[in-house]
Amino acid sequence: MVHNRLNAVVHSGAGTEVMALRQPQTLKLKVVLYLTIALSGAMILFTGLVAWFLYEEILDKVSDDVTQLSEVITKSTRFAMLQNQPAYVDRIIHDVAKQKKIDRVRILSKEGKIIHSTHAPEIGQTVDRNAEACSNCHQSERPLAQVPESKRTWTFSDPNGKRLLGSMEVIRNEPSCFNAACHRHSAETSVLGVLDIVYSLDEIDRRLSVSTLWIAGLSLGFIAIASLSVGFFVHRLVYLPLRDLESGAQRLATGNLDQPIPVRGTDEFGKLASSFNAMTEALRNSRAELRDWAHTLKQKVEERTQELRRAQAETVRGEKLASVGLLASGIAHELNNPLTGILTFSHLLRQKMPDNSPDAEDIDLVIGETKRCAAIIKRLLDFAREKQPEKDFTDLNHVIEDTVRIVERPAHLRDIEITLDLDRTLPEIWIDADQIKQVIMNMLVNAQQAVAESGNIAIHTRRSPHERAPAPGVEPIPMVEMSIVDTGCGIPEQNLQQIFDPFFTSKAVGKGTGLGLSVSHSIIEAHGGLIEVESKVGEGSTFRIFLPLRPPSTGPETEAGGSVQ
Repeated sequence: MVHNRLNAVVHSGAGTEVMALRQPQTLKLKVVLYLTIALSGAMILFTGLVAWFLYEEILDKVSDDVTQLSEVITKSTRFAMLQNQPAYVDRIIHDVAKQKKIDRVRILSKEGKIIHSTHAPEIGQTVDRNAEACSNCHQSERPLAQVPESKRTWTFSDPNGKRLLGSMEVIRNEPSCFNAACHRHSAETSVLGVLDIVYSLDEIDRRLSVSTLWIAGLSLGFIAIASLSVGFFVHRLVYLPLRDLESGAQRLATGNLDQPIPVRGTDEFGKLASSFNAMTEALRNSRAELRDWAHTLKQKVEERTQELRRAQAETVRGEKLASVGLLASGIAHELNNPLTGILTFSHLLRQKMPDNSPDAEDIDLVIGETKRCAAIIKRLLDFAREKQPEKDFTDLNHVIEDTVRIVERPAHLRDIEITLDLDRTLPEIWIDADQIKQVIMNMLVNAQQAVAESGNIAIHTRRSPHERAPAPGVEPIPMVEMSIVDTGCGIPEQNLQQIFDPFFTSKAVGKGTGLGLSVSHSIIEAHGGLIEVESKVGEGSTFRIFLPLRPPSTGPETEAGGSVQ
């Protein structure tokens, strides 16, 4: 079923693409088709008008020629009629009728009787007044005295469908006629008869058909050329820009904003393509900005999450320290008085015993262990009291050197080398020298205990390359960085989050109280700094202590202490 749905989606997408590609082609074909139809209609009308105009022109010309011929025949037969020579008249009209375009020639009397004709069977017949030769004059009871030029010729078809042109010429009773000895009519008779010539229009129709076909062929050729030309220009000027826009819109719909469409000119389509590319560029920039904003937002969320976690850890640790402080203060006060009594009476007993006696050695052991208990209680009291640092401008490098001198000799005895890499350009910083010495001492003692035998402890100082925030939600400030690196056993990863907790220690019983790092952490926090630790089991540990480069405020006390630059 999934396969069928996938095929349906693919076929649907393919059909959509095919329809989209056919749309501009359909537009092009429609333009060419409609243009062809319009031009064809116009050319048909033009051809018909031209054919009709040619037909009228040729017909008028033939009518004029036939009329002139009628006048010539009338004048040619006039003498023979005066001489009463009908045979001569017949010869004349037969000679004229020998022309292939003339169908017949005949002379009618006033009464409509055919006197002479090139068609012998009709001689002697009387023509009806409604016939073509008579109807133009005899439209009423009284015949027309003068026949207009437009009515002297007419066209008609014979029973066989042959198109003919008829022409009439009135033979009038002139003075030379009614004064002649042979004339039968009186002078009051104005019309003697009519000369009727019938002219065949076959040749004219043939020539007109040929001309019409030529005009139609030329028109079709013009239509074809015009349609192809318009189709070419529509393809070049309309279809290609529309196809570019369609392809760009399809790429835009799929999310591809990297490929602009070509700008093919400065016309409306060119401006539209430029606007489309500008829109694509704006969308691409907007998408990049959204991506950057999402990445930045993700980073900020992660940073805030880490800050909240650190704040939560600090809050838990603060609560733990507060509880431990109260407990330590109570225990220290309860134990301090008995230990003082034990230590006093132990000294009194020792004074009464000779040196190097077994009892003296036992009392010395009691005195030593009592002093160690007193020192532990003193640390508990210091931890519980949270003594505020007494700060002054101090050279950190000198503090480090003084502290190293204290632990340097015991370290050499254990084959531990302490190296110093101190930045002599560091300015004096605002610290409590004694408390910082205590921190360094704790770090060095822990490092020596971690190294055990034969190792290295390195101390480095420098300006921190980046400003650091002493606490979550606090603006970063310039700081001095002090690193203590040892090659000891390292700290397991699961203990790194607990090493600053009070009474936490991984050392053997009797070798540590678990207060050194906790007290050091509290001192550094009181100075507005922070401690970071990195450690790998079997490779060593690195403690980085960051202290503010400048005091929190500049006042008279700062100015008295000297410049911090």
